[in-house]
Amino acid sequence: MPSFDAGLISRIQQANDIVDVVGEHVALKRKGREMLGLCPFHDDHRPSFNVNPGKQIFKCFACGAGGNVIQFIQMRENLSFPQALQRLAERAGIKIDTRPKTQDLRPQTQDEADPNELARVNNWAAKYFMANLAHPEKGKDAREYIAKRGLTDESVKKWRIGLADGSGGDLLTSARRAKIPEKLLAAAGLVVGSGLSLNDKFVNRLMFTITDVTGRVIGFGGRTLTGESAKYINSPTTILFDKSNALFGLEHARHQIASSETAVIVEGYTDCIMAHQFGTANVVATLGTSFTAGHARILRRYAKKVVLLFDSDVAGIEAANRALGVALGSRIDIALANVPEGKDPCDFLLAQGKEAFERVIENATDVFEFKWTRLSNDLGREQTLAGKKQAIDEYLDAIATAAGAGNLSPVEKGLIINRLSRIMAIDAKDVNAELTRRMGRSKTASAYTNTAAPELGEGLSANAQREIIEVLLAEPKLFKYVKDEVTLQNFDIPVLQKIAEAVFRTIGVNPEATVQEICAAVEEPQIAGLIINLEDDGVKKGNFKQRLDDALAALKYEQQRINRPTLKPCQNPRGLGI
Repeated sequence: MPSFDAGLISRIQQANDIVDVVGEHVALKRKGREMLGLCPFHDDHRPSFNVNPGKQIFKCFACGAGGNVIQFIQMRENLSFPQALQRLAERAGIKIDTRPKTQDLRPQTQDEADPNELARVNNWAAKYFMANLAHPEKGKDAREYIAKRGLTDESVKKWRIGLADGSGGDLLTSARRAKIPEKLLAAAGLVVGSGLSLNDKFVNRLMFTITDVTGRVIGFGGRTLTGESAKYINSPTTILFDKSNALFGLEHARHQIASSETAVIVEGYTDCIMAHQFGTANVVATLGTSFTAGHARILRRYAKKVVLLFDSDVAGIEAANRALGVALGSRIDIALANVPEGKDPCDFLLAQGKEAFERVIENATDVFEFKWTRLSNDLGREQTLAGKKQAIDEYLDAIATAAGAGNLSPVEKGLIINRLSRIMAIDAKDVNAELTRRMGRSKTASAYTNTAAPELGEGLSANAQREIIEVLLAEPKLFKYVKDEVTLQNFDIPVLQKIAEAVFRTIGVNPEATVQEICAAVEEPQIAGLIINLEDDGVKKGNFKQRLDDALAALKYEQQRINRPTLKPCQNPRGLGI
């Protein structure tokens, strides 16, 4: 159970409105009194994620996830209860110490590192890199490079651009002066090596600060300033940073993406920054990796359409084709755009301006048209049967993926089948059968829903225990009829006993306790989800006092029957299966 003052927990909750917090991760739209969006905890295709501003709780009606703002952060960022409290406290500017006084929390391994501690050391490093860039002598060459690229001082500050100097050990020395443990630096990916060979990870590089959607510093990207073969390097994978599940600029782009319902994806840091500098604020960048399923899942929470903006050379087109294959598996519209004249987006913006850049985006080619043109070109170019078959297989796989994900209407599918039938000289029924076969290969999974649900028990006693909890969650004032009749020992279903403990403890102190306050009395997000579901069931059933009386009677009857004299005996109860 939490070992934190209830008043402090309540203060942190009140300072973090659940709509604001969830809205940093999910695009929410009002529906009546509640807010609705795509659930971030499973592969949601139809908005099933509800946020109740009045109760300050969330619930997914598809996968069952639920809780208050603390549980949302626990699940979303994979944090423990104390870590989530600390995270929310920092977000609200509340200073707390959630650490036991006698425990040494200096991380020993990557797995043991506290995400909040890594975020703090990353934030320190960002300030260190920015100070290097601002240094009159140390940062002179880097500032000249930035000026040549056309980035303004405002952009440098907004995007927290910095400099890793060329000494190879200055960050380490500065961190030691700041009394930051070396093992924490290593866990954050800021240093490499060990012992006497410990050195800075980034040396003589222009540094781009990578944040998550909430603005927390999760990693860095460094561009060489000396012509090294590795032009860009990123932070290694840490408990905070995974480049296949992170998008540069999302912190600044998410509002415009949500309002325009379109996300534009570019390849480079400066491409993304320059787009925002010119006022096109729905642009994000991949981090030196191909567009991944993780990127698609993130963007689906905010956008209905994704425009992939890649270089027009062969490598760029192939990268775009691979990205399209990934994106087709998501329920999101995809289009492809190329910057003309062989320029990258940054240079094109500087040369042609915002309007020309946005015309490029507006004229993006639909994914299916791009794929069809590619197929036609490949069939015209290929001379061998094997080559033609490979081209057709690629196209069929793309269409099957899109159809399986719901990205293809029946009309579109029919038109494509007829087109393929003509070009392949095969009956349309056979083409449709082949597409159906390939669609069967597609499988989706949900990490959250794969977790086995706790056993709630069966029979008269289990039903009575559940009824009591449902009623008290829906109408906590009725606790006065329960407190002298039932103890925690009457709840012999383990998960129900945990919930009853939280309910009794919270309502015992505050007879008008809300469901979000009761959720704050449990550490496990899955238990909080059950509390939300039980409260919802309780409210829907209504008739609180009668149900409570029947449940208490049933519990007494069952205990009398098995000779467990905890409660006073009673006559045969009404309802509950008797």
